[in-house]
Amino acid sequence: MDAVEIDRAMRLEDRNWWHRERRALLARRLRRLGTPGRAVDLGAAGGGNTRVLVDHGWQALAVDCSEAAVDHARSRGVDAMWGDIRNLPLPSDEFDLVVAFDVLEHIDDDAAAATEINRLLRSGGTALIAVPCDMRLWSARDVALGRERRYTRDSLSMLLLDAGLTIERMWSWNVLLRPALRWRGRRGACRGLEEPSPLVNGVLGAVVWSERFLPVGRLPGISLMAEARSH
Repeated sequence: MDAVEIDRAMRLEDRNWWHRERRALLARRLRRLGTPGRAVDLGAAGGGNTRVLVDHGWQALAVDCSEAAVDHARSRGVDAMWGDIRNLPLPSDEFDLVVAFDVLEHIDDDAAAATEINRLLRSGGTALIAVPCDMRLWSARDVALGRERRYTRDSLSMLLLDAGLTIERMWSWNVLLRPALRWRGRRGACRGLEEPSPLVNGVLGAVVWSERFLPVGRLPGISLMAEARSH
């Protein structure tokens, strides 16, 4: 992701429907994990997800490869550091939780990144992963966001298993809006991360919010979510 997109993402992080619903999803998973411990948020950008971790009692560190993102997170009181997810200057077997939301798809060597995630985790520790799915949804927007790929269930499963992780659960997210994304991609729309009007922001948020109560996790979506465990 280039500097312009990073800056835009950080400005939208608090109010945009995508980020808001993603934070709510993270909060729900955290409530199921039990006693908080040490966590690291990889590809943390401005630290929005890191603050969710802190709010739920976790001792959390934000890591990003953008100095601008790290500075922004620190300005908001988040403990943050620069780091390359493929080779992190962090000790092994140190963390109870690693969060990597929308980061693996940006890494050329995603196998090295997944291996690092496993290295950081203590035995029995949890990794929460989110990636965009299905190359049939690939569009100019993916290019603008600096993505290398989209994943299938099989390719994400293989990536995590080869890294030494055990997959506890994998499910689709943002299923109901998939047709709209495909239509937009066919039109060639490429505006990156834009701020919708308050009305559109509310409608899109309500659509994704409704998925909490619908059995759609096995259907094709826009994102794949995985919960995995270190041996």
